[in-house]
Amino acid sequence: MLETETFLHDWTGEIAAPACLVENTVKPDWVDEYGHLNMSHYLTICDQANWAFFNWINHPTQTIKDRAGHEYVIVENHVCYLGELVEGDRFTITTQLTGLDDKRYILFHTVLDSGGTIAATNEAKVLGFNLDTRRPESWQPHVADRLAQIFDAHNALGTPAQSGQGIALKKR
Repeated sequence: MLETETFLHDWTGEIAAPACLVENTVKPDWVDEYGHLNMSHYLTICDQANWAFFNWINHPTQTIKDRAGHEYVIVENHVCYLGELVEGDRFTITTQLTGLDDKRYILFHTVLDSGGTIAATNEAKVLGFNLDTRRPESWQPHVADRLAQIFDAHNALGTPAQSGQGIALKKR
């Protein structure tokens, strides 16, 4: 199994709007021949934010084994590349919960360079998934409760400008 940085955070009931659960550095093997973070690795770092968020809302059960197969899968992603990160750059990712129902949620991640400039955004649709049955499932009760609390706190932020845009040739 691939070992990943898990960015574990305790659930305290305090909810930042947006949440900031990932701080990291651009790794040498993430850099392409143009000398900057390869486009595929924007998904790598945003997936760190997906994992950090899911681990946070599941605290104290922050491992796959402890969660007994009650996990998530990403069913849709959209990335906007708005700036540039190069090897060794520090970055943070803020996360806003922008949509929620009984078995899905939407996260909007903003990747910020060390100066606070937006390097990229990523919107991910997440589906509750049972690893044993290999089928979608509703969120576990404590997770559903925490998601509702976060959604209420993040709702005050409004919808991010890039949210829900998809891909188009027309000017926005």
